[in-house]
Amino acid sequence: MKKTIPALVTIILLLSLVSALCGVLDRKGEGPRSIESVRGETVLLYGEGPYRHMSREVALQGVAQDYVTLFIALPLLAFSCYLARRGSLRGHYLLAGSLSYFLVTYLFYLVMGMYNELFLAYAALAGASFFALAFTLASFDTESLKGSFQTDSPVKPAAFFLIFNATVIALLWLSVVLPPLLDGSVYPRSLEHYTTLPVQGLDLGLLLPLSFYSGLLFVRKDPRGYLLAPVYLIFLSILMTALTGKVIAMEMNGYPAGPALAVIPFFMLASWGLSAALLSKVREPGR
Repeated sequence: MKKTIPALVTIILLLSLVSALCGVLDRKGEGPRSIESVRGETVLLYGEGPYRHMSREVALQGVAQDYVTLFIALPLLAFSCYLARRGSLRGHYLLAGSLSYFLVTYLFYLVMGMYNELFLAYAALAGASFFALAFTLASFDTESLKGSFQTDSPVKPAAFFLIFNATVIALLWLSVVLPPLLDGSVYPRSLEHYTTLPVQGLDLGLLLPLSFYSGLLFVRKDPRGYLLAPVYLIFLSILMTALTGKVIAMEMNGYPAGPALAVIPFFMLASWGLSAALLSKVREPGR
């Protein structure tokens, strides 16, 4: 906590600052242009900056997330690292949740973003976030966490929300993937010129099961739930803020967000509210 994690956090802060600023400010390129995908569909490319070879719809979402990373995730990561170094349990939770956001964000950038000059930065960010998160989670004394929460902590609402989140988002993604499989067309419209659907795949395979499992452990008052559930809620709060930014960017640029326009902001507000409620019930060491 005194050396390794702050060093990794410093790397994450610097590289994500550069990467996000490039996404927001870099406008080099020939501008929007249309291409034909290997599946014969016409795709409008963004044509500017590091996202120039991404479709315009997806690139606009990336820029929106970069703003959230710059103005919310980066300050929160720096502040939480400061609190954690001072021995704050709330700080440790905030740090783990923030690092989870950076890990997932740059893992997605690494596997979804069309290859660009920031590739090595994305790789370094994914690696630094992974190890910083692993070390931070290992620093918790899991068996004592249950006693660190007041008896009136909103355990059940938080737990059921995590289970609900996993269920609803899974159904949302399945509504994208299943219809083309059932009607024989195979490829969803949102696939555009990409090789696969990494967001839906990683959500369905990893993140949503983790949300469900964290909620299940928490509602059973398993000690592991007192580690996983608050961390996941903090991570979800930042992620849903980024997704809300993406939804707004889509709507402002003429791309209908569909059910996500109502679902995502609701999850954002619920996540922040439950995260704040849980953290307010944490007993700090020595108090």
